[in-house]
Amino acid sequence: MFEWLSHMENTKPLALVIFFVTFVGIILWVFSGKKRGERLESYKNIPFLDEDEDSGARQPKEVADKDQDNG
Repeated sequence: MFEWLSHMENTKPLALVIFFVTFVGIILWVFSGKKRGERLESYKNIPFLDEDEDSGARQPKEVADKDQDNG
């Protein structure tokens, strides 16, 4: 077996098969499972959650004092 692997013409196709099987396995794992899909779908709104929090955020003390002074 090890002698067969020591020849370069045998190792390249074997490596190709190993990497291809690993790639297909990862793809199947990513796209299978309903819970994982629901969790990933919930992550798509994360950038917009920041804007909602910023709009209702407290103003710094200096800005609040200037607003009160100006009327």
